Parts: sequence; C-alpha cells; structure tokens
Amino acid sequence: MSKPRTLTTPPTNRLLAAMPKDEYREMLPGLEPFPLIFGDLIYKPGALVRHVYFPTSGIISLLADVDDGGMLEVGIVGREGMAGMPVFMGVKTSPNRAMVQGAGSALRMKATTLTSMANNGSSLPRLLRRYSYSLWAQLSQSSVCSLYHPIEARLARWLLMTRDRMEANEFRITQEFLSSMLGVRREGVNKAAGNLQQQDLISYSRGMVTILKPAGLAAVACKCYRIIKKEYGREL
Repeated sequence: MSKPRTLTTPPTNRLLAAMPKDEYREMLPGLEPFPLIFGDLIYKPGALVRHVYFPTSGIISLLADVDDGGMLEVGIVGREGMAGMPVFMGVKTSPNRAMVQGAGSALRMKATTLTSMANNGSSLPRLLRRYSYSLWAQLSQSSVCSLYHPIEARLARWLLMTRDRMEANEFRITQEFLSSMLGVRREGVNKAAGNLQQQDLISYSRGMVTILKPAGLAAVACKCYRIIKKEYGREL
C-alpha cells in the first residue's frame, strides 16, 4: 500500500523540517501517520521500544513511576522533537511511561529503521544529538521544579509549556490527569487552579482549560518555565 500523499508536504515536526529535503524524501517510505489519542499509552517502563514518534501536533508526556503507585511528569515531547530517544542512544527499552497528554497526530517509524538511518551518514544523528541536549535540559529542570517549587507556580509552568507545544490557548485536561502530571493530590491541584481562576488567568470547565492571560500566567510561573522555554526555542 502506498503512503498517503500528505507525507509529501513539508513536515510540521521541527526535527524533520530541519533535515535536507532530499534526506527527508528518503525517509518517507519509513514514516506512517499515527493518531495521538488523549490518554493513550505509547511506552511502558522496561518495555521494548518498537517505534519512535515524531509529533506533528499534540503532546506526549514522559512519566516516571513513584513509590505510592502514582506518576510524575518529567518531560514533554511536542512537534519540536521525537519520542523514543533511547533507541537513538542504543537502548532498546524505555525507562519511562510515555502517554498522550494532548490529542493530535504524529509520524511513526520503526525503531529498527531509525537505527539504520542513524548509521547511514544522514543529518538525522546530528539533529537528534542537539535535540537530546534540549530534552535533557528539560528533564533536569522539571525534576528540580517538582522538588522545590509550590504547586501553583508549577501548574502555571505546566499550562504554559502545554500551550507552547499545542499552539493553542484551550486544551483538554482532567483533574486526575493533571494530578498525575504534577505528582500531587487532586486537592492541591484544585486549590492551585482555583487561585489561577480567581486571578482571571485561566478558566476551567468540563475538562477544558482556557488560558486567558498568558503574560499574567508567566508572572506566576516559576523561572523554570523561562529556562525550559529558552531550550525549547533553540534552533536545531
């Protein structure tokens, strides 16, 4: 079966868009459209990584398990990057869970195909190395943020990071999911979200969050947001 014509259009994923056009055309047979459905699990900890994902819209969260059976978000992958970086580093399994946080779409590639491409002299390895630095910076900063900053500041950071990657002021999120992302109880999330609503920075209704004043929300967010945003905007 031939690939859909949509794959011949310029890619909206920044990693793929940074590749020379001839190299991207050579990649096309190995790429297939894949829907990112809210809440779907992409990887499990310790499980074999069979595919890598280049989001073209939507967001994939990287989650670490914690002792009480819960989860904590340690990173976000949007259309700036790729989910499945362990494959590029020569590891066949995932250390984290990867779950769709924002619905959208991705281009999927077999892990074995990516490994072959990484060894064929293309520009992809260079781009992935630069992206891995940006992702590492995000993971380390998010870990510090989770330990030291108050819930309200972390929530503001998380909402802004999601806004940047979704490129939208409105997106779907449940309190239960947000509690997992921040690694806190729902009561803490409710209180922090209520404070942001009282300041008219956001509105929340029926599982939909709307950011009303991005600049005001940025003033509430901890400086981790600005640090991560700087790396997010780094040229590949």
